[in-house]
Amino acid sequence: MSDIVIKIENLSKIYRLGEVGTGTLSHDLNRWWKMNVMRQDDPYAKIGHLNDRTQKAEKGELVAALRDINLEVKQGEVLGIIGKNGAGKSTLLKLLSRVTSPTTGTIKTKGRLASLLEVGTGFHPEMTGRENIYMNGTIMGMRKWEITRKLEEIVDFAGVAKYMDTPVKRYSSGMTVRLGFAVAAFLEPEILIVDEVLAVGDAEFQKKAIGKMQDISKGHGRTVLFVSHNMASVESLCNKCALISNGSIIKQGETTNVIDFYLNDKNQQALNSDLITRKDRSGNGKAKFFKYEILDDNSKLVKTLKSGGDYVITLHLENKGIDDFNSLVISMGIDNQKGIRIGYLSNSVTHESAIYENSNDTITVKIAIPRLPLMEGIYPFTLFSENGGEILDWIANAGYLTVEQGDYYNTGKLLPKGQGEFLMNYSYIKKVNYVR
Repeated sequence: MSDIVIKIENLSKIYRLGEVGTGTLSHDLNRWWKMNVMRQDDPYAKIGHLNDRTQKAEKGELVAALRDINLEVKQGEVLGIIGKNGAGKSTLLKLLSRVTSPTTGTIKTKGRLASLLEVGTGFHPEMTGRENIYMNGTIMGMRKWEITRKLEEIVDFAGVAKYMDTPVKRYSSGMTVRLGFAVAAFLEPEILIVDEVLAVGDAEFQKKAIGKMQDISKGHGRTVLFVSHNMASVESLCNKCALISNGSIIKQGETTNVIDFYLNDKNQQALNSDLITRKDRSGNGKAKFFKYEILDDNSKLVKTLKSGGDYVITLHLENKGIDDFNSLVISMGIDNQKGIRIGYLSNSVTHESAIYENSNDTITVKIAIPRLPLMEGIYPFTLFSENGGEILDWIANAGYLTVEQGDYYNTGKLLPKGQGEFLMNYSYIKKVNYVR
């Protein structure tokens, strides 16, 4: 169809772990002969392993960062690309941007393409902001007068006018991403590709950037590909969505349907309360979360909570070097299903001691939540520990609070669904006037 601007057919990207090439000269020559002379597929790209980063790799193992991707994007569509870290989202965008080449398959694009894949994409650190704008525009095939015509808008949007004649290497990451997005968005590409890099910017800039992408697609009929872990941003911006898991597209279609499928799938695979095996964590490891429990007011272990109930969340940490607990901070960030932070529990705010019990090798922390004010839903939470300014452990999506609606107001009545995420403690003030 004439309005299709991106067409991907049978696209795969294969990597050999631990080394470059096939490992032997004879295999390298065989690959070259088969692919360049015989015009056949890579003989060493026939693999049996998905790109599951949680599994231990063997030396020389071939894995598919992407496998058999087929996708069509029409002019004016805003396509959201979602999935877990390591699913293959950024690899797909790099292939589209021609940063790297596919192992098999084809990519056809129509029109000028601009991409913002990471902070500083396409910028030379020794060149000034002004020079980088002209260089990027020239690479995109624009004339100097075309770039000059857009220069003022780019500088105004990025908010870096004071630093336009300063080398980019002296920019902060926020300034760099502002200018990078402005260049990519204002130099009139037919296709704009934006990775999670916008998360580096502040809230004001993210709002401006999303508004600009909406204007590009709706006002000018251009196509946008947007990768983000923020489901609220994806839902508000994108009219189509594709979900990638282990290198394959497992669902695509209307944005709301794909996001619901993704969130429900994440909930069904809710992480076990045993946290010791989690590899996706950061920190120096001097104190590591290894288990959490949720108990009701009868000290009974529960998996499902009810709004209005009294609960205690017990966190267990391995102590691997903490002997001064006076500055120990234990925090829990609660998100909604779209990744928006809705609650934050931390003794850094209440100035309480976090310790319930401690021994030579374990630390126990208990957080009491009276009258749970959450509506029905599933709420992922992040666990964070810090001591004296050092990050000890940080696990995003460490677990989930599965909440059913209860009789929060003790009236025997429940709120209708879709009325927000919080139950508020309130009352009506009454003044009665008696007329004689």
